[in-house]
Amino acid sequence: MRGMIKAGALAFLVIPAMAQAMTVDEFLAKAAALQAKGMVAMVSPDLGLVRDEIKTAATAYRADLDGAQAAGRKPRSCPPPKGQAKIDSNTLIASFRTIPAAKRTMSVKAAFYSFMDKRYPCP
Repeated sequence: MRGMIKAGALAFLVIPAMAQAMTVDEFLAKAAALQAKGMVAMVSPDLGLVRDEIKTAATAYRADLDGAQAAGRKPRSCPPPKGQAKIDSNTLIASFRTIPAAKRTMSVKAAFYSFMDKRYPCP
């Protein structure tokens, strides 16, 4: 019984930490550490965290675009159809590095939205 209580208490501590959005500063630090590891980075748990953060931001971005379209509103940008926007990690990381240090406390999601808005403006 005590073990279950401890597990429940631990879950309350871990779940909020997992739910917090990663900042651009945190993302860039993890990305730099992964790049420094070379091929060993492929087995690092941080690789999954970094990939998941971008995937989550991209999914939210696409959902926002779809929601605007469904509501008849002008989209915030006009990227190619899903799966056709090829953005490599180096391009995205380079874009995030242009964010002034004082503003790198913004979420990866906010930075990703800004990147996509600039990269794919509507005609």
